[in-house]
Amino acid sequence: MAMHEDAYRKLLRRTLITTISCIAAVLICYFWIDRPVAFFVYRHHINSIKVFRWLTYPPPEVQNWSALVLTILVVRRAWGPFLRWQKVLLVACLSLIVADDFRISLGDVFGRYWPETWTHDNPSLIGTGTYGFHPFQRGDDIGSFPSGQAVWMIAMARSRTVQIVVIVLCAPMLVSLVAMNYHFVSDVIAGSVLGALIATYAAHLARLERPQF
Repeated sequence: MAMHEDAYRKLLRRTLITTISCIAAVLICYFWIDRPVAFFVYRHHINSIKVFRWLTYPPPEVQNWSALVLTILVVRRAWGPFLRWQKVLLVACLSLIVADDFRISLGDVFGRYWPETWTHDNPSLIGTGTYGFHPFQRGDDIGSFPSGQAVWMIAMARSRTVQIVVIVLCAPMLVSLVAMNYHFVSDVIAGSVLGALIATYAAHLARLERPQF
């Protein structure tokens, strides 16, 4: 039990350091990077490049199917213990569902407007000149922060090679969110950190807690 508590304290310290670093990065982007990048994308019509649009499709699809995959895994467990890859998939699905729910709640808490106007005449930096955070305002038109598509970071294996492969696959999709002006740079940073933290906690709990049913 003491070893578990030490592990959780260590994890909490790392989480606090990561969160502080994320806040610092978000503030830097908010004041000096977000607006110039959004206007650059708009003026140079970068969001007309189809490959960037295609790269934004996988994350929502993964989110939509995660509940079904989780159900299949629960049924599969009745026929014997999970294989290692099935455990990883279980943790990834749980992480994604929890992270997406966090994202919805935080979107209402921060109430940030979008880079461009996309739906229902939503206020935006380029569309209406509206920029910034407006806390505790609810609605899809002010839920830019953190990015929902960026929270799909999954629990990664300890193998350094696998981690590098996952990062290489994720990076273009995260860049595409900015290239399409769907999100500001800081939105994507916050969403990625949120997804990674929740996946880390889920994997940590899966290793330390072994409930008996």
